[in-house]
Amino acid sequence: MHTIKARGRLIGKQLDLRSLGQAKRVAVKPLTLTSGGEGLAVLFRYGAVVLFDVPVEEEAALLGSLSPLVIGGVAIMETEDLDIRIVTGVDEGFSGGILQMHEATTDRLQTVAEVLAQSMVLAEYEETIAATFDRVEPLAEEMKHRGTTNWAAGKLRRDMGDTLLSLHRMVGRVEVGEKPEILWNHPELEPLYVRLEREFEIRERKLALERKLDLISRTVETQLQLLQAKHSLRVEWYIVILIVVEILLTLYELFVHPGA
Repeated sequence: MHTIKARGRLIGKQLDLRSLGQAKRVAVKPLTLTSGGEGLAVLFRYGAVVLFDVPVEEEAALLGSLSPLVIGGVAIMETEDLDIRIVTGVDEGFSGGILQMHEATTDRLQTVAEVLAQSMVLAEYEETIAATFDRVEPLAEEMKHRGTTNWAAGKLRRDMGDTLLSLHRMVGRVEVGEKPEILWNHPELEPLYVRLEREFEIRERKLALERKLDLISRTVETQLQLLQAKHSLRVEWYIVILIVVEILLTLYELFVHPGA
């Protein structure tokens, strides 16, 4: 029986993995490299790196070597740490916060890395969406009490853009909640993946984020519609005023200067 230390780090929005050489590669999809002697590093194109039994000093060197490949930095580097105990003859799963596995094969560690990476990305989106939610909540309160708001349309569109971009990244790029490709090649690992997914509440967190994103989207969209209606009404009043002025000028010419 021995224990493996797993450490996840979210170092950017994207990693340009195409620029990596072929050296130290032991597997692909997800890309897995040797690091620190017997350690492994699993890299994801959406900016996540998961390390297994990599010494701290080697971790710093590896992350430093990856920095030129990072596209879009993150304000705070999300992390996930997990102890993995290799024990034969027991059911794979969690015991006292420690993951027990039969063996430390590359495909099993890649499965663990998939869930740790998704958990870190969800944590980043939870922070981002919480900040957007805090900005939009006063808007909803203002609409409730006044029926309208003084927020500019440009600001509302930016908030809408942030919301849609977050949803696109979460669903399209990271594929949170989707069955990872490694399970198609190793279906026997699905029970392990399901236990990991349940432990880190991947599906529940994804659904909670989607509900918040939907609420933000509907709030901003509603206010944009109100602003558009208000603008249309103002234009209609301008047209009415111009018509009235034209009528008054015509009457003035008819009655004040009839012979002109």
